[in-house]
Amino acid sequence: MTNILEIDSVILEFDMHRVLQSVYLKSETGKVTGLLGRNGAGKSCLMKILFGELIPLDKSIRINGYPLVDSYRSPEDIRYLPQSRFAPDYVTVKRIVEDFNLEFDDLLDFFPEFEKLYRSKMTDLSSGERRIIEMYAILASQTKFCMLDEPFSQIMPIHVETIKKLILREKENKGIIITDHMYRHIIDICDDLYVISNGKTHLTNSIQDLETLGYARINEPIEA
Repeated sequence: MTNILEIDSVILEFDMHRVLQSVYLKSETGKVTGLLGRNGAGKSCLMKILFGELIPLDKSIRINGYPLVDSYRSPEDIRYLPQSRFAPDYVTVKRIVEDFNLEFDDLLDFFPEFEKLYRSKMTDLSSGERRIIEMYAILASQTKFCMLDEPFSQIMPIHVETIKKLILREKENKGIIITDHMYRHIIDICDDLYVISNGKTHLTNSIQDLETLGYARINEPIEA
């Protein structure tokens, strides 16, 4: 079944400054939707609005045409990886895998070096290891849609490529929305790409649109 998540009619202001307006974004099963924009453009805010964590002046959010009218989001509908850590320090990797109804062997298929971490607490992991565990929990869980905010942050390049493979596997069963300043990796895996500029979302047609919208110079080198 193809599920469709849409948001539009967003008005978000902070201290009389309008951050988002005339926004439209669509995510659906089988697609990775990329979301780009300069610092402060409102990418994380839009994800938080979709997740019900941030309440704007106005919005319309729908799953399969049915409006989400309250701030509660069922994990069966949407899961969200924020930029900040969300797992408590004292929780073990084993507990996270169990709580998200995942299989540790599946994680090892992508990250075999994590076998030694099974009974480790999150506080004992490196920042990169912790980010991967949290990202995997959100991305591989059973849900209609998941949103990843800066999933490649603090991740080694070799693991970035593995995460991209995992994203491509998981998009077969859910819609994925992803934003990251390592934008060429987003371009590499996304099916649809939106750029937020001047508070509005722009669905791009080509990589040249990134330069037209003032986001990036298309000939600059890839991020390390």
